[in-house]
Amino acid sequence: MKKIILLLTWIPFVAFGQEIEPIQTDRPDQTETPYLVPKKMFQVENGFSFQKNNANSKTLTLPSSLWKYGVNDNFELRLITEFLIDNNLDSEISGLNPVLVGCKIKIAEEKGIFPKTSFIGHVGLPNVASSKYKNEFTAAEFRFVMQHTLSEKMSFSYNLGSEWDGNSPEATFIYTIATGYSISEKIGSYIEVFGFLPENATANHSIDGGITYLINDNFMLDLSSGFGVTKNAPSYYAAFGFSFRM
Repeated sequence: MKKIILLLTWIPFVAFGQEIEPIQTDRPDQTETPYLVPKKMFQVENGFSFQKNNANSKTLTLPSSLWKYGVNDNFELRLITEFLIDNNLDSEISGLNPVLVGCKIKIAEEKGIFPKTSFIGHVGLPNVASSKYKNEFTAAEFRFVMQHTLSEKMSFSYNLGSEWDGNSPEATFIYTIATGYSISEKIGSYIEVFGFLPENATANHSIDGGITYLINDNFMLDLSSGFGVTKNAPSYYAAFGFSFRM
């Protein structure tokens, strides 16, 4: 009897020690989160989208998936797969975009005016792709991701980085700025400005927004849409997705 009582007393402490925060994702906004997947947990973030590039071009993503694994409290492994359908006037191509492999590294926790900060880097594998989407060179991208807690319900986040598309040596500078607001314990929302600034081309800027719904601590749904601010940006897009971890 004493053994049973001791076991029942011990179980709540074990359960409490294993408690983790609800799932944190890098979607649906363009602003990546500085939060890492908890140690030894596997997380998948899937998104399906329709984008109207211009009057003659549109792109379907079916789907884009981010696969993540928490190695430890400071390091996360990442893999990105993306299946595209590009329609231009009377022609259509489809296939797998070059697979990206990379990591997220924790840099600092939030402290006063200093934001919670992490670093994300990816390298594209030019030959791990459908023939019509293969790159001539190895693509690469990186960004520093930062977040401030403004209140119990509101956060302010931003990313700064650069990317190379694998077809040109020119870099494209990336920026994102987002404000998140928790409508309730289950529903979150955001509004965001983001843009791409190529070395030898005109910059393009867009605005988007969306909502998330937390089914439980390990499963979340999202819905988002946005539009181009400048003429050279995509006209508009709409997307939905789901993310889970285990």
